[in-house]
Amino acid sequence: MFELIPAIDLQGGRCVRLLRGDFGQATVYGDDPVAQALAWQAAGAPRLHVVDLDGARAGAPAHLEVIRAITRRLQIPVQVGGGLRTTASVERVLRYGADRAILGTALLESPRTVAACVRRFPERVVAGIDARDGRVAVRGWLAQSDTSALALARRLAELGFQRVIYTDIARDGALAGPNLEALREMVQRSNLRVIASGGIRSVADLLAVRDAGAEGAIVGRALYTGDVALGEALAVLREKEVTHAR
Repeated sequence: MFELIPAIDLQGGRCVRLLRGDFGQATVYGDDPVAQALAWQAAGAPRLHVVDLDGARAGAPAHLEVIRAITRRLQIPVQVGGGLRTTASVERVLRYGADRAILGTALLESPRTVAACVRRFPERVVAGIDARDGRVAVRGWLAQSDTSALALARRLAELGFQRVIYTDIARDGALAGPNLEALREMVQRSNLRVIASGGIRSVADLLAVRDAGAEGAIVGRALYTGDVALGEALAVLREKEVTHAR
């Protein structure tokens, strides 16, 4: 079933959203990440997406205690990314209660770490591919590579990854709508299950992402602003799922 996954991005211990990955354009939406996580769970979220922005920038997790506090209070699974560039850091977030660990920069810069993680945790590591103009960005989106997002995804599928979170940086936090063309290509050609991220602003966008073949969508700013009401959106998705199945 298609999953609508609320996002909590952590910066300085607070819930924030960046505009197109720009650390200088952060909007603060709350000082209590645990309370926000509980609110999303209470509204019906099937899963929570947590990104340690400070960790992504520093190259090592910076909010482990916050992550542990969140996972201890929630009954729904939590997927965590940001600064996971060693096997030890992946082990730690999983030990601290994360259901999935998301690898990003390491996918390009630490192939041995990536291979070790996918061997040890094949069901629990997820590729996080963040793209700008089709090319992979790394180090908290501060550095741009020449690697094609699709080419990287295909290599990771061969390595044993099963799932990718695909983010279009130009759309992220901008409420500009998802990049459906790039998403469809990733779904059809990557040989991975795809979770879409970036730009979702309405229930119509969620339905379009689902119809493009994604298994889920991560939503951040639109939930905080109220452009998407989590409970209502989940109800529509369930209704459409039943209708589609008939």
